[in-house]
Amino acid sequence: MSLGDEPGYPETGHTRTRLPDDPYGGARRGGRSSSRSLVTVVGVVVLLIAAIAFANRGDGNGSSTTTANTGGSGSANQPTASSTAASGTDPVQAKSGGIPSGFAHNAQGAQSAAANYAVTLGSTGMYNKDDRHRIVSSLYTPAAATRLQGPMDAAYSTGFLGKLGLDANGNPPKGSTFVSRTVPVGTEVTSSSDGTAVVAVWCNSLSGIAGNSSTTPVTSNWFTVTMTLNWSGGDWKILESSQKSGPTPVTGDDTVSGSDEISKAVQEFGGFTYAR
Repeated sequence: MSLGDEPGYPETGHTRTRLPDDPYGGARRGGRSSSRSLVTVVGVVVLLIAAIAFANRGDGNGSSTTTANTGGSGSANQPTASSTAASGTDPVQAKSGGIPSGFAHNAQGAQSAAANYAVTLGSTGMYNKDDRHRIVSSLYTPAAATRLQGPMDAAYSTGFLGKLGLDANGNPPKGSTFVSRTVPVGTEVTSSSDGTAVVAVWCNSLSGIAGNSSTTPVTSNWFTVTMTLNWSGGDWKILESSQKSGPTPVTGDDTVSGSDEISKAVQEFGGFTYAR
């Protein structure tokens, strides 16, 4: 999730990349996260991936807001061994400001781009204005980025950040660690044409504040984000995107870790560049 010379490309199957997730909290969580809400601006669905779920969980109604999933649903066929195997192709040759860039102009490149963009949009950098502007300018088409900057600044308001327990610059209280990570589990191309690809990314996210006095412990959420990508300026860029909750697996019996262990893990374990 090659366009360069011929219109369209064949859809590939699902891919899966599995990583351990260690939810932290005062008590073991149930199988479903609490309510989420999404911010929609100027016709483009803004993904506040982990932030909205983090900010709005705990209201007790168990509901979930879902936006339309562009590109339709995925194939009902079971994935084959080849569809879940690594392609053996490097996803990118370079990074721009720490963000992977230069994805291949083909189906694998589109899927790699969507997976890595989901990671970036769910990172702690989105909570700092300067970093957010850089991220949006890097990931979206120029026109979409111009439309989104103002509304996204309004979405990440001081009041919103305060609700998360962060200051105006997106920093947690002293002695605490703010966690916001998105882990792609798999990707699927749901539709394609020359220069455009619609890619769905199934994700798990970790979000919360690890600290002895934290009232918003790190928890895990599952969602699927669908991105419409356009080949623009020699790379894949986001035209629009949408998000829906799930699929969500049954919660395991793992022992919940303490805040110190979570903070240490976040500092010691770096992220990945994801490839199809």
